[in-house]
Amino acid sequence: MFEDKTYKRCACKGPLTDKVGKPILNEDGTPKIGYLEKRCPKLKRRDHGSWYYSIEIPAGPGGKRRHPKKGGFQTQKQAAAAAEKVYRDAQAGVDVLSDETVGEYLRRWLDNQHDLKATTKKSYEDYLRLYFTPYLGHIKLRELRPRHIEEMFAAIQAENKVKEKNQAAAQLAREAEKKAHAAWRDATAPRDPQLRETWNEARAHLKAALARPRRQTGPATQHRIKMALSSAVEDARKRRMVTDNWASMIQTPRVRKAKALEWTAARVEAWRKTGKKPSPVMVWTPEQTGKFLDSVVYDRLYPLWVIIAFLGLRRGEACALSWAEVDLDAGVIHITEEIVTVAYEPHEDTPKSDNIRDISLDEDTIALLRWWRGRQEAEKQEWLESTGEWTNSGRVFTLEDGTEYHPQYFSDRFERLYKKVDLPPIRLHDLRHGSATLALRAGVAMVTVQRRLGHSSIRVTSDIYTTVLAEVEREAAEATVSVVPRSRKRVIPQPQTEGEAAADDEQQDDPETAEEAPDVPTEDAA
Repeated sequence: MFEDKTYKRCACKGPLTDKVGKPILNEDGTPKIGYLEKRCPKLKRRDHGSWYYSIEIPAGPGGKRRHPKKGGFQTQKQAAAAAEKVYRDAQAGVDVLSDETVGEYLRRWLDNQHDLKATTKKSYEDYLRLYFTPYLGHIKLRELRPRHIEEMFAAIQAENKVKEKNQAAAQLAREAEKKAHAAWRDATAPRDPQLRETWNEARAHLKAALARPRRQTGPATQHRIKMALSSAVEDARKRRMVTDNWASMIQTPRVRKAKALEWTAARVEAWRKTGKKPSPVMVWTPEQTGKFLDSVVYDRLYPLWVIIAFLGLRRGEACALSWAEVDLDAGVIHITEEIVTVAYEPHEDTPKSDNIRDISLDEDTIALLRWWRGRQEAEKQEWLESTGEWTNSGRVFTLEDGTEYHPQYFSDRFERLYKKVDLPPIRLHDLRHGSATLALRAGVAMVTVQRRLGHSSIRVTSDIYTTVLAEVEREAAEATVSVVPRSRKRVIPQPQTEGEAAADDEQQDDPETAEEAPDVPTEDAA
């Protein structure tokens, strides 16, 4: 049963007395001086000292009695309310005497997450190092409250403003360096030494500007930070270490999902003038995709570009694809693993969202992969003859010596290749997005596209391709109208005179002449 035990004390010093009021003396007979605490005569004053509570809670291991104590309250009422809350928490199973900090708990929690993907665990490690430990690590877990977490995100927003200024400063420094370099380069001989000195100063200024933190923590990352913390605190709540999942109550900036946009002629023209992409997710038109594939027919990795462009494999999935998972007789490939990079180091993992799936192949792709397997075998024989060694990695796409590619090599090579033919910029991952737009334009069902891409839900697919779907819907509308045969195309009714209206009425009443009625004037004729 809860018993409210509150008392008042202070930090005044004076002669000490024992329980019966007798002075306590030092060895030399002088009065012993110490903290008066509860015995201070000034405690009767309202503005002197502070209130404390001391309560008894259920016994701990071995029946050991436990007495939580805390002070610093301005009024007795505040101390009593705090004591009652601590008692309720203890009754609910919370260890109200634990001194474990948020930093200690999160470190212990993360060390016990054995099923996390390598990339996810790396992200959590970064969150712990960059955000949780600096802003929350010193707080006792049982004392964590929403305001602490809100203060962390407020600090992140403040850092973003500083990083934004650093970005602007770096851009100005970059422009100044280019200008100084151009002045020195274009100067006539003999060049003025001051031009070289000015250029060196601009280079040093640019180097210093680029060294400052510039990458902001965007809304999507802030959301992931919150969800990681929420997952950890939820586990603490289930273990009765805290009463509520305080992290789940926090609101972070709204995440606006990027929509896939096509590089239309107007967008390409605007990009060439400004250098800005309309969306983080840009896809090529079918004509642009065809131009790229035609330009890389003789590139050694041509089969790779084809299967990403048409089958929509992720970079890591293509890198990890093995011949054991390719059935050319059945015309199917099995996506069972992926190679991801953690701090640039490649690691084998299951596909994103653990979406193991099968993808059917068309006849052209089957023929291309058969040709590629033959070429890889020929390279193997050449390598064995020249070096006597060849690495049997079992991967579909390998170096000439059979070793695996690093996933980043695909992205870097892709960028070099499309720039050679002056195509607008996209990421290699956007080539995968382009495969979805091609399928949607071809009339492939959304659920089929979702399964082929390995999205966790059909909603993810529809969210990304909303803009493209609008164009597909317009094409569907036109196709629907075209199903009905009409003798009059684009019929637009025009105002009629009374005589024309009467003639139309008579023709509609006479079935023999109705079919011979003259055409109504159309928009084209007008």
